[in-house]
Amino acid sequence: MSAIVIRKAERSDAPILARIGYDAWETGILPLLKERPGMRQTEQRRLAQAVNETLERIIVAEIDGVPVGWCSRARGRAYVPFLFVMPELQSQGIGSILLRRMESMLELEGAERVQLETPADNVRAVRFYERQGYRILALRPDGRAAHEPFMSVHLEKRLEPFDGDIEDEED
Repeated sequence: MSAIVIRKAERSDAPILARIGYDAWETGILPLLKERPGMRQTEQRRLAQAVNETLERIIVAEIDGVPVGWCSRARGRAYVPFLFVMPELQSQGIGSILLRRMESMLELEGAERVQLETPADNVRAVRFYERQGYRILALRPDGRAAHEPFMSVHLEKRLEPFDGDIEDEED
């Protein structure tokens, strides 16, 4: 695999990032749900809106100039609402690289912890986050209709922000 480059998202990335998010949702989350009419279109719109509203807080992983994954952060808090990698490139370290870079950015801003959520039934994602050093804090319903309860796992990782002076070295 070619080198993975991490960069800030650009406006022109929005359609492909929404598509990556949808493709990852379709292969990782949709199989856990009871599909209803219009569900796929609703998710496509939701992800496109999320990308457009958070573009300035998204970092992108690209290979050979093509976006292959992305990670976003919430405004004003150390929370990662989205981390997606193209399904065909998952399990190749791209998600780990994106998550570590986002954690580093949060550490530089002084965050001591970072939090995120994932569906409880998405065992692959829960295990991924645990391998990245996250621990499960809570299990809670995600707000769907009572006739189709869906639980989310709330996870947290302790960060180690730098606290001190950086000394200039003299030549």
